[in-house]
Parts: sequence; C-alpha cells; structure tokens
Amino acid sequence: MTLRAAEFATLQADLTRKWHDAPATPAPGTPEAIRLAGENHRRNFDLWHTEDEARRDELGPDHVYRAKRAIDRFNQERNDFIQRIDEWMIHELFPPGADCPLNSETPGMMIDRLSILALKSYHMGIEARRENASSTHRENAARKLTVIDQQIRDLTSCLQALFDDIAAGRRTFKVYFQFKMYNDPTLNPALYGKK
Repeated sequence: MTLRAAEFATLQADLTRKWHDAPATPAPGTPEAIRLAGENHRRNFDLWHTEDEARRDELGPDHVYRAKRAIDRFNQERNDFIQRIDEWMIHELFPPGADCPLNSETPGMMIDRLSILALKSYHMGIEARRENASSTHRENAARKLTVIDQQIRDLTSCLQALFDDIAAGRRTFKVYFQFKMYNDPTLNPALYGKK
C-alpha cells in the first residue's frame, strides 16, 4: 500500500476551511487512513475552538468548567485516534521488525502535528488579513504564517520520508499507547482518593 503524506495535509486544510462554514463528513468510500486522520483532525478542531472559548472569563466559572471538561474529552479522543491511525498503519504497512532503526515519532503522531499546523495556518491567515487589526499586527501574522506554512511543508516531507523508509524496510515504528491517567478515575489519585 502506498501512502502519500500530502493527502493528509490537504485533507486537514480542506476540512478546516469547510468546518468553519458548515459540518462536513467524509465521502462514502473514503480510505480508512484518511477517515481516521479526519476524525483526529475533528478532535483538534473542536479542541482548538473550545480552548479559545475557555478563556472567556466574562462568561463565568461554570462556562470555564464546562469548557475544561470538553477539552479533556477532546484531548482523550484525539490521542485515541492517533493510536488508531498507528494501529491501522501497522496492520496495513507491515513495518519491518526490531532489527531496523525505530522512528521516535509514529505516523499518527506526525499526522496529529500536521492537523494542529493546519489549524494554526488557517487562523494565522485570518489574522494576517483582519481588516480591523493594525498593519503591524497583520504584518506580524503574515510573517508567522510563512513560518507555519514552511513547517507544514517540512513535516509533510518528513512524513513522506518515513512512509518511504517503512516501505523500503529502512525504518520502523511502534504503536505508542498514551495511557492518559487524568481521565481515568482508577489511575488519578485526585479522583480515587477523594472521600
């Protein structure tokens, strides 16, 4: 199976634009890797906007509390989808065994980072064009946008190199389990220790 890193970056940019206008779902027949990446990106999209809302102190502490709970849920789901992406890739790509150099970051982790960069690019682009902002603000945002977009190109290239190395048997990866403890009442001492 041949994977193209650019497909993931394009998907994330497209979904970011679409979701700011209206909800969108994957088309029937969407390849599983793309569908899982879209699910991961949706959690990052929701996480991004909930983080923004959590900083609205004028809405009171109950609003911040609800936002924090949503942030925890989205973050857990985001990490779950990173793991599912990697599990799918292990099953489909058959990475080489332990005698091969191990990549420190998995494809799912890299796809997740691309997702966050897609959101940064979209929102920094808004700031670079915001008419009611000062010209200095727009110029600073435009400079940052240039850097973010270069980071997207660099990370996409690194992800493609990893796909190519896996296919050629030069590099391998493992599924890394996040084991988020704060959401688990049996592992979080603040939860299981409360009386």
